[in-house]
Amino acid sequence: MTTFGLDTFGDVTHDASGTPLSHAQTIRNLVEQGVLADQVGLDFFGIGEHHTPDMPLSAADVVLAAIAARTSKIHLGSAVTVLSSDDPVRVYQRFSTLNALSDGRAEVILGRGSSVDSFPLFGYDLADYEDLFEEKTHLFAELLKGGPITWQGKTRAALHEQDVVPFTEPFPTWIGVGGSPQSVVRAASYGFSLMLAIIGGHPARFAPFSELYLHALEKFGRDPLPIGIHSPGHVAPTDEQAREEFWPHYLDVISRLGKTRGFSTPTPESYAHEVGPHGALFVGSPETVATKMAATMKKLDASRFDLKYGIGGLSHESLTRTIELYGTKVVPLVQDMLA
Repeated sequence: MTTFGLDTFGDVTHDASGTPLSHAQTIRNLVEQGVLADQVGLDFFGIGEHHTPDMPLSAADVVLAAIAARTSKIHLGSAVTVLSSDDPVRVYQRFSTLNALSDGRAEVILGRGSSVDSFPLFGYDLADYEDLFEEKTHLFAELLKGGPITWQGKTRAALHEQDVVPFTEPFPTWIGVGGSPQSVVRAASYGFSLMLAIIGGHPARFAPFSELYLHALEKFGRDPLPIGIHSPGHVAPTDEQAREEFWPHYLDVISRLGKTRGFSTPTPESYAHEVGPHGALFVGSPETVATKMAATMKKLDASRFDLKYGIGGLSHESLTRTIELYGTKVVPLVQDMLA
């Protein structure tokens, strides 16, 4: 089954004059965007965890619960939850609660955290980056089984026949992977689906990860599981409009992130490549974005595509237009192309 979703990092939106909106208004607008995603027939709406002034979505599950109360079909989840700097028991409890509220529509995408602002905030040492994620992922997998939990590790207190409530039916769990083969194998070993986070370069370079995942599932004796793609984009009626709207904000955000994360400053030439057929930005008209999506999904053997829409500086109105075009134009075109 092929499914389509939207992811957002909750970037601060601007009004028509370019003035940043408050964090409160940005969050309220985000709820409206999630409701719209349900109305246009999308399968999933995800919110990524961040703890910065320009991405104030530090409690995504609360916002997802507000969306759940106003929707009926769309699945709701994280994109991603930084499990390394959180407590697996609390993550399980929050998303199990969301699963109950939404009548079985919760999902969670777990990640190590490419944005590491949560580590100093919650008192974790980046030197423990790998150990934290490995141990906490193991505990989370045990929690999904239900029943009293017995577990012991180095990163948190041990559990001895401990009940963890509320317990609902297990919900879909994914591992978000940006470039680590170890994370691909880890996802297969626990029976979690694979979400490929492709934010730069040729998406085809992730094909070996898909192959590794399928081989690992077979090795661990597990049934086939979905492979998903998470990539940034922006949709407008024409290629020119979409690219012109997205470019100044993309330049600003990537230039600022580059100071701490080592990204190169975008140029008009590098941007043209990224929005082209062999880049990671899905920016353009519905026809252009759909063609690129279908080709990428085929190359990576993916059955799910989540468009990471929005970037700091865009308006709420431009984001709702992207959601409408994505749900009503792009997705039907991709479905036809894949069929």
